[in-house]
Amino acid sequence: MADISAYDDPRQGEGQFGDYVALLKPRVMSLVVFTALVGLIVAPGSVHPFVGFVSILFIALGGGASGALNMWYDADIDRVMGRTKGRPIPAGRISEGEALGFGLALSGISCVMLALASNVFAGLFLAFTIFFYAVVYTMWLKRS
Repeated sequence: MADISAYDDPRQGEGQFGDYVALLKPRVMSLVVFTALVGLIVAPGSVHPFVGFVSILFIALGGGASGALNMWYDADIDRVMGRTKGRPIPAGRISEGEALGFGLALSGISCVMLALASNVFAGLFLAFTIFFYAVVYTMWLKRS
């Protein structure tokens, strides 16, 4: 017999803008932005306001990319936890492949653009933090 459960909800498999925002984990991202902003303010020397704004923007984007990669990897356990089963991937609004592609694309864009806007070290350090959150924390520490 054919499975027609995918046709029960017209939104099933069609991620809306809010679903992609949810993948970025905005609450966690706000902590990243706050930390970067405080670091920018207390750092010695001065930074042009536009460069500072753009740097904070791409740091936020990198933090969101980490959140998307985290949700992609944790989709299996999110499906069985009451608190997380309504997230976009377990709820079926965004596929795991879309979330992975979204997270990887945002990671690449944010690191390259931060390197171009600020400096190469900042871009590489953002790449390292995304790797650390997605691999060391999500895939290794969180599961053990």
